Amino acid sequence: MTTPQFVLDRREKVGHMPLWMPGCTAVVVRCAHPDAHGHRPEVALPCAPEDVEVLVVRRADNGQWTPVTGIVDPGEEPAAAAVRETLEEADVVARATRLVSVEVVGPVTYDNGDVTTYVDTAFLLQWAQGEPFPADGENTEAHFVRADRLPAMNERFTRTLARALSGEVGAA
Repeated sequence: MTTPQFVLDRREKVGHMPLWMPGCTAVVVRCAHPDAHGHRPEVALPCAPEDVEVLVVRRADNGQWTPVTGIVDPGEEPAAAAVRETLEEADVVARATRLVSVEVVGPVTYDNGDVTTYVDTAFLLQWAQGEPFPADGENTEAHFVRADRLPAMNERFTRTLARALSGEVGAA
């Protein structure tokens, strides 16, 4: 996995001690049915699961399916980070439309002994263009999948996707 330089710089000073880091999750959706011209209208949620596709990636480090996730860079807005990570990881252009949730994730202990706890901010993003592929090596697969055919994910991502697709305005 690509570790941002600012994290590597911190690790030089604190070793494996726990870090508190900002993270983001991008739930990218697009209409499952293009019109006669190949255009996909914006998804209006809630909608039937067969009418919406969700961007999912298979992580290179553990083989699990997730939405796009990443670390928010210093001074970066979390929504901008979700848009950036979507482009970097899957070569998909999208725009953030709604805050879905803010939650603490972790602590996570990595194979090298580093310990990190994340404050994850999840956003719903509307697809604008691009067909996904694993663009930066952090993932081995990237696909849009109909919401009624999502691959198995852990409880956190299942909950985040359900919130995002609910159309609920309030964040949890």
